[in-house]
Amino acid sequence: MIPLRNMQCRDNYENLGRYDGESQRKPVYRLVYMYCMRFIQYLWRLFRLYTRPWDLLDEDEATTSGITDGAADEQQNRVIFVNRPQPQKFVNNRISTAKYSVPSFVPLFLFEQFRRYSNCFFLLIALLQQIPDVSPTGRWTTLTPLILILTVSAIKEVVEDFKRHRADDETNRRKVEVLRDGRWQSIRWEKLQVGDICKVVNNQFFPADLVLLASSEPQGISFIETSNLDGETNLKIRQASPDTARLDSVFTLVDFRATVQCEPPNRHLYEFNGMLKEANAKTLPLNLEQMLLRGAMLRNTAWVHALVVYTGHETKLMKNSTKAPLKRSSIDRQTNTHILMLFMILLVLSLLSAGCNELWLSMRTNTDWYSGLDEAQNAHFGFNFLTFLILYNNLIPISLQVTAEIVRFFQAKFIAMDGEMYHEQTDTPALARTSNLNEELGMVRYVFSDKTGTLTCNIMEFRKCSIAEVIYNKPSPNERLEDTLLYQNLNSGHPSAPVITEFLTMLAVCHTVIPEPIDGGINYHAASPDERALVSGAAAWGWAFETRTPTAVTVRARGRSLTFAVLHVLAFTSARKRMSVLVRTPTGEIKLYCKGADSVIYPRLAGGPRAAPYAEATLAHLEHFASEGLRTLVYAVADVPERVYEDWSNMYHKASVAIHDREQKIEEAALLIENNLRLLGATAIEDKLQDGVPEAIAALLKANIHVWVLTGDKQETAINVAHSARLLHSAMPLLLLNEESLDATRESLSRHLTDFGENLRKENEVALVIDGQTLKYAMGCDLKKDFIDLCVSCKVVVCCRVSPIQKAEVVEMVSRATGAVTLAIGDGANDVAMIQRASVGVGISGVEGLQAVCASDYSIAQFRFLVRLLLVHGAWNYSRISKLILYSFYKNICLYVIELWFAIYSAWSGQILFERWTIGFYNVIFTALPPFAIGLFDKICSPEIMLRHPVLYIPSQQGLLFNVRVFWVWAVNALLHSVLLFWLPVLLTSHHVLWSSGKDGGYLVLGNFVYTFVVATVCLKAGLATHSWTWVTHVSIWGSLALWFLFILVYSNLYPVVVIGAVMRGMDRMVFSSLVFWFGLLLVPVATLLPDLVITVVHNSAFKTMTEAVRESEIKKRDPAALLAHPRHSWTYLICYVRGMTTFKSAADARLAVARLAQSSRRPRGCYRTCAACSDAAPPRAPPLSSSCRMDLRSLKRRARACRRRTSSARTTRAGRGRAPELTDAPPCRRRVHDVLLDRRYDVQSKNKYFRHILMNFKYTFF
Repeated sequence: MIPLRNMQCRDNYENLGRYDGESQRKPVYRLVYMYCMRFIQYLWRLFRLYTRPWDLLDEDEATTSGITDGAADEQQNRVIFVNRPQPQKFVNNRISTAKYSVPSFVPLFLFEQFRRYSNCFFLLIALLQQIPDVSPTGRWTTLTPLILILTVSAIKEVVEDFKRHRADDETNRRKVEVLRDGRWQSIRWEKLQVGDICKVVNNQFFPADLVLLASSEPQGISFIETSNLDGETNLKIRQASPDTARLDSVFTLVDFRATVQCEPPNRHLYEFNGMLKEANAKTLPLNLEQMLLRGAMLRNTAWVHALVVYTGHETKLMKNSTKAPLKRSSIDRQTNTHILMLFMILLVLSLLSAGCNELWLSMRTNTDWYSGLDEAQNAHFGFNFLTFLILYNNLIPISLQVTAEIVRFFQAKFIAMDGEMYHEQTDTPALARTSNLNEELGMVRYVFSDKTGTLTCNIMEFRKCSIAEVIYNKPSPNERLEDTLLYQNLNSGHPSAPVITEFLTMLAVCHTVIPEPIDGGINYHAASPDERALVSGAAAWGWAFETRTPTAVTVRARGRSLTFAVLHVLAFTSARKRMSVLVRTPTGEIKLYCKGADSVIYPRLAGGPRAAPYAEATLAHLEHFASEGLRTLVYAVADVPERVYEDWSNMYHKASVAIHDREQKIEEAALLIENNLRLLGATAIEDKLQDGVPEAIAALLKANIHVWVLTGDKQETAINVAHSARLLHSAMPLLLLNEESLDATRESLSRHLTDFGENLRKENEVALVIDGQTLKYAMGCDLKKDFIDLCVSCKVVVCCRVSPIQKAEVVEMVSRATGAVTLAIGDGANDVAMIQRASVGVGISGVEGLQAVCASDYSIAQFRFLVRLLLVHGAWNYSRISKLILYSFYKNICLYVIELWFAIYSAWSGQILFERWTIGFYNVIFTALPPFAIGLFDKICSPEIMLRHPVLYIPSQQGLLFNVRVFWVWAVNALLHSVLLFWLPVLLTSHHVLWSSGKDGGYLVLGNFVYTFVVATVCLKAGLATHSWTWVTHVSIWGSLALWFLFILVYSNLYPVVVIGAVMRGMDRMVFSSLVFWFGLLLVPVATLLPDLVITVVHNSAFKTMTEAVRESEIKKRDPAALLAHPRHSWTYLICYVRGMTTFKSAADARLAVARLAQSSRRPRGCYRTCAACSDAAPPRAPPLSSSCRMDLRSLKRRARACRRRTSSARTTRAGRGRAPELTDAPPCRRRVHDVLLDRRYDVQSKNKYFRHILMNFKYTFF
């Protein structure tokens, strides 16, 4: 082989000589330098953009749902003319959820791809390779893999976007009837316009956001189902204004002239403010009761006539289809940092190599004048720098991003395909709504959970009530109503009988439930399970709610039908925490029924919270109900005089027709009427825990995951549920924070922090319980740090009476203060903000709809599935992605650092060692399969073992598999491997005789030798890093090797049939016919990986971690609990291990030692007379044998084994080792031989045990 130490690659410099010296190169260099610096600055800006927290992005990016709070867009109010041309142009009704269109695909796709600065870097390298005589690897070796990777990504995008286009076309081509030219015409949805009057029939979807004008039902009522919007399957009522309910025919609609003024399009699903002004008529308020949203379905109503107000992408449905907030995993952020560091190292190496090239040339020009180095000196430093930059660019793996994307995509599919997380009752599988956070599931430190519907079933059942200081239990199904205490008090003239009547009437009237008659009964449709349970509870005592109209409700009370005129409904909100109904009773009285939380009802009682009748006893009953884990509500009533009502009604009407700040004005009006209340009683509703919740929380706590409960329920209820869920136990102290002022909160926090002392910010077996009012003070700027210190010092935190925004603030506070990965899980609209603020959001598809699911990253059907999602899929995916990234960097460093060693070997020439296309195909073909096998099928342990031992989650939670130290250990390991992979083949070929004919090979033969050894080494390294070998693992490793050999066979014979690879012609015959190559193929990979193998075996033996102990026990089919109890990382274990190894040889000679002892113990016959049964005076080294002791060695061994079996149960200890008892009935000489024999036999067994232990570690290292 031709040595390359003292020569440059002439071809490059001969080509450079075609230019006229520096005069033509200098401007090119400066131009390239300028663009390189600009590119580096761009990368830095992009890095800063991608590494900043997602919550620092603008509000538009961080908001995804109209369910969350937010101000409406400050735009001009919309004015719509009915049956007249629209002076203002509105958007059409065509929707497009697709990401691309045909003309925009290429620019948008390229923009999305090159937002990743790794792709920008490789594009820059590809462009630099186009500069003549700069690239040592050719013009296409980087561009071709980049195009291949972009093509794979483009195909993925096209397939996904084609599905969106097909769904959009199907929706846009639906038909709806529209009033045109005095008659109904059927048109496509996409042709619908603002101001059109359309007709929707039963079981049809609404094509746009509509205002209800009239319906087939009396008084303009219609029923809708909004499951496509919020997941709620219960029917909702919508009512047309009485003044428009007459528009039930074409003739009345044609003559209808009006103007509608409403708020601009926004994303708030449950808000709509507007007014309708008909000619010569009063202004009518429009609100949510008249709103028919696109995506909802008309049910149990023959037809409706409605006016189109919002179309297309301005509908509330499309406004809520914005992208979720940008969330990136911790591993992604760390990887970007490492890529940036490698890029800096790449620049440094390029600069050093270019400098060394200049230095070497300056030292050799005069002495080696014959080699033409004066021509090489004409090469500018900048060109050399670019040459080495291109040469080393693949230190950053070009295929990492697309490989990780594909792996994460299939990991998300595996989560959805897991049958253990499928809920058969609701036919709901687990769903990964994003794949970017798969590994983040394995790093969760804090879980923030809602209570109702998340820990509990959200299936409410009325249990008991308190009326006028008396507790009544709901009658059982087998109990007669007449036998109940409530019925007896009602009929016996008890003093509380009028209060009981008023209470039960309020239960049947104060709600928004819609009754649906069914065979032999009534089915209640309610917005919340609580209301359904309360109405059912009233029916159980004889107050049955029967019918509802827009203006009245009918109740059958004890056989009599009572109709109550509904005057106004003041709806429940999370901020109000109460609901009120103004009704006119059958006797003509006006009453206000108000129900809600005790914290808001008691301050509004007449006479004050304490002086009101029944207040003290009812409060005690509430605490009793809450201690049983029941949900409570307080009920009160107020008599409203007619004149007071009229004045208030006028004020309320003005507030209801306001376009701006309507909700605030309505709330102010409600405060004026909701006072001077008279307490009636309270209710208690049971919400049972979901199946498996206690076991799930226990597993999470064992996995070192902190579980916080954030609920709107009472403190006592939350504490009781926490006890039932095993989150709290009787021996755990409770810190209760129920303060009513800022100063009291400050004092309480200071006292508790002082009590913790040195244990502050350490996990203690203490639970913190805080209510919403105190939380508001504790979350203030001056107390937030003390509050978070107190929280992280407690093992469990329960927050009660908290609002949705407080939930989100708590999650954000913990995320920022601790830097830990947080997970929020909930099932309702009030959990959306919390889910979006957490690192990982999990939604439960429950009774309250799909709002939480739509805003989440992952969705499950039951809380218990969270354990498998985290402990199995989370830990697996974290380990898989970590290994995939580490292995991708390893294999690139392993190959491309060899170019640095070859540069040293070839006098910094910048020449490549490998054929250019083999360099380009390294990542995309020859080593592409092992990362997929690791990322998709590698398992730490089986799912059963992972769930049985939650402590196995801790290594991934603490980031032990991927951090700065681990990354650079892998990088240094790859660096050392590259040293062996280059210099060992150089030594093997140092005599330049590779074939028996004595012929020599060029540098490319060496390059193919090294390349083969590298491919073999990195593939086997993948096997060494794999925890579980499957058939996919075998295919990926051996298949990758086979691909390389197949490639070299084909590629070496393409030229001249195909005009590529001329330098590789005949290379297969040259390489495969060399015995040096086959010897090196066995020697080099083994020599390279043997230290890794030894280190792995020693680590798994002497420094066994919990994970390795459990894996070993699983392979041995033994209980891993004993291995987990053993001390790990113990020097004592290592010392015992080494002692066993050092004495192994002597133990193997036990038989020879016994034979020598027996030989030395034999004496002439005459000596036997001097020892009667072996005299004690005999020499200790050679005790005499009596005639009865003369036996051969085999018989002695046989009898010793039999004696050992008989006495195995009574072993004693000798010198720290177990042994059989001595033969007390045998002479000392026999005992001597017997003892030595047993000791040596035990030594052999002991050392064989160590030997088997080593073999077992080799076994489970690979299998």
